[in-house]
Amino acid sequence: MSASVIVFTLSACGSFDAQNAILKVNETIPAFTGGRLEMVGGSQQFRIQEAKTKDLLTQSREQGLSQNDAVHIALVNNPALQGLLARHAANGAIAAQSGQIANPLLTLESIRRGDASDLSRMISFSLVDLLSLSQRQNLAQSKISEGQLQMSIEVVNRITQVRKAWVDAVAAKQSFIYANQVNDVAQSSATLAKQMRDAGNFSKLQAARQQAFYADAFMQFKAAQQREVSSRENLIRLLGLTDEQKQMLHLPERLPNLPTVPIDAEKIKDAANAERLDIRLAKNHLEYAAKRQGLTSLTSWTDVQLSVARETGSDSSGTRVDVNSLSDAGTKRTTQISFSLPLFDQGQLQRDSMNANTRAASFELENVMRNAASTLRESYSAYLTSYDIAQHYHTDVLVLHEQILRENQLRYNGMLVSVFELLDDARTQVHGVIAAIQAEQDFWLADAALQAEIIGAPHITSGQDSRNINE
Repeated sequence: MSASVIVFTLSACGSFDAQNAILKVNETIPAFTGGRLEMVGGSQQFRIQEAKTKDLLTQSREQGLSQNDAVHIALVNNPALQGLLARHAANGAIAAQSGQIANPLLTLESIRRGDASDLSRMISFSLVDLLSLSQRQNLAQSKISEGQLQMSIEVVNRITQVRKAWVDAVAAKQSFIYANQVNDVAQSSATLAKQMRDAGNFSKLQAARQQAFYADAFMQFKAAQQREVSSRENLIRLLGLTDEQKQMLHLPERLPNLPTVPIDAEKIKDAANAERLDIRLAKNHLEYAAKRQGLTSLTSWTDVQLSVARETGSDSSGTRVDVNSLSDAGTKRTTQISFSLPLFDQGQLQRDSMNANTRAASFELENVMRNAASTLRESYSAYLTSYDIAQHYHTDVLVLHEQILRENQLRYNGMLVSVFELLDDARTQVHGVIAAIQAEQDFWLADAALQAEIIGAPHITSGQDSRNINE
């Protein structure tokens, strides 16, 4: 094998393809990316993705932007996500670089002795690097695989954030509409109470109560208004929309209907297995630590350098002459091996560190495997609980409020109750609707968290916790 072929072979061993890494992420988490994750590079591709974003926003004018379309926009339009992909591409290239041996060192030396001159050329490289090349390449591949899994987990988390932000924004918009209705009812009640008080048909206490109801409704209305703005802006940031694009963002009027039945426990009981991303990442980390420990066991003792030198000499006329009388052709070739002496540092601390890292990685894997089933059960429990609560609101609470309001309307028509009692019932019914919206919001947040948990990228499992963070 020629020297050029050897050099090409050794150089090709440490290659890394960033676009291929993106394709693998799409294959690993198709339920999250839908095969649409791309790393945007170049102005032409950027304009193509910008046109896709504009089309999706334009299509949302009638029905509102769906959750899947919001994820699609974030995958290609969010600069933070694109920066994440670029950083992983950089880390992958560095990992591949670690699987290559160091470049050989070329030393040139010119010595003149009167009219004669000597030219020495020496090339040196590490024998240890060459002998451990296969181990270094395995280490590099493990590091690339680890980065691949880590990127998949981070992409899942970003998509889960988008899903939750979409739920928060739609729920906040829906709640704001009903909070506005409560405020209008309370304002009408307070105005009527003041008029009756001025006419002497209402006591001061009764009028004050209506005014207090209105003051409370107004504060809730303003708080709902701010939540609507904050949640919408949070979604805009996660989608990476520009000032022009955000003007085109239209959200649905309400959250999707609850599923007829929740996800069956049988479908997720086997999710806490070796295919989870977090378990695969912990296993990969252990394998990397073990391989690195084996390499350190060799390299921590010493380093061996092989040097090949060639010396030629010439007189003042340029004629080649004998160098040290060792070669009739005037050329001297030497080969030397140098190695460091492990006198002061025998590498024991490096080996101890690698041993400790391997043990730590093994315990981390065991911890992830033990916790996987527990966190999945907790996330599924939160999902079921939020489903039961949301379903209870729709099948019982709202039905009862509507029935009460309808019965009181009949009594009001028969002059059996006052208009204020009717307004109170209407206000109570709208409060019930707002609570039902929050219950639906909690369910869809728990659903997004459960999907991330199943694949092994744990996220916040409580919808209530997520809402508090956003607020």
